[in-house]
Amino acid sequence: MRFIFQTFLLCILQGIAIHVHAQLNPIGALYFQNQYLGNPAMAGRKGIDVNMGYRKQWSNMPGGPSTQIITGEYAFARNAGIGLNVSNETSGLFKSLRSVASYAYHMPLNENNTKLSFGLSLGFLNERLSREDINGDPNDIIVVNYNQKETYIDGDFGLAYTSNKLSVQAALPNIKGIFQRDLVNQSINHPTFFSAVSYKIDSENPGGISLEPKVVYRGIKGLNNILDIGANVSYANSKVNLFGMYHSIGSATFGLGMNYQSFGIIGIYSTNTTSLAAYSSGTFEIGLKASVFK
Repeated sequence: MRFIFQTFLLCILQGIAIHVHAQLNPIGALYFQNQYLGNPAMAGRKGIDVNMGYRKQWSNMPGGPSTQIITGEYAFARNAGIGLNVSNETSGLFKSLRSVASYAYHMPLNENNTKLSFGLSLGFLNERLSREDINGDPNDIIVVNYNQKETYIDGDFGLAYTSNKLSVQAALPNIKGIFQRDLVNQSINHPTFFSAVSYKIDSENPGGISLEPKVVYRGIKGLNNILDIGANVSYANSKVNLFGMYHSIGSATFGLGMNYQSFGIIGIYSTNTTSLAAYSSGTFEIGLKASVFK
C-alpha cells in the first residue's frame, strides 16, 4: 500500500511538472502554421485545412510526455467557419484526451480583406491513469478514484483582427478554469490568456522572400507571464518557410517547413527551459498539412 501511494505521489509530481513544461513550450505550429491551435477565431478562414502533429518531449527519459494533435477547419460560408481540435497527451501513467468543436464568424470591415473575427470552442477534457502500466496493484482505491473523475466540459474563446499584413489576436483558453474552482483548476498547469501581434512584409518581387515578425504574450497560472518574440521567413510563394521564436523563460523554438501544391510538412525543435537544459533533451515536433478549395 505504501509503495502504491509513493508511486502515485511521484506520478502526480511528475505530471504537474510535465504539464507546466508543456504549457511553457506549447505546440510550435500554433505560431505560424496552424494558428487555430491558439485561437478559435482563426478557424475556417479559407477552404478546408487539415493538420496533424506529433510532439515528443524528453526523449532520453522513459515515459517522457508525447502529444498527438489533429485539427480540421472548413469555411462553409463566406464569413463563417467551423473547426475540430482533438489532442491526446500521455506522460508516464497519465493520459489526457481533449476534443473541442469551434465556430468562428469573420466580419468584413472593408474591401481589402480586413476582418474582425470571433471564435468559440466547446467540448470535453478527459484525464485518466493507465492501469496497465502501473507497477503495483492496478485496483488500488487511489487509482480507481482517480479514473472515476468526471469528464470536464471545456472550451475556448477568441478574437482576431486580420488584414493582408496585420494580425492582432486575443484568446481565453481552457475557460472551464474561469467557472470551476476545484483542486485541478487551482494547480499551475493551465494557460490563462493568449495574445499575439504580427505584421507581414511581402517582397516586391513575385515569389521573393517575405518576412513576418511576431510578438506573443501568454499567461500561465501561478507563473510569470511569458513573452515570445520571433519571425517567419518564407520564400517562393511560401513553398519554403523558416521560423524562430525566443521565449522569455530562456528557451527557443525553430521550425523548417516545405509546401508542395496543397500539402505541407514541417519539423520543429524547441530547446528546454534554462532550469531543465542540463537534465534532458529538447522537444521534437513534426506536422503535416493538407489544404484544398482555397
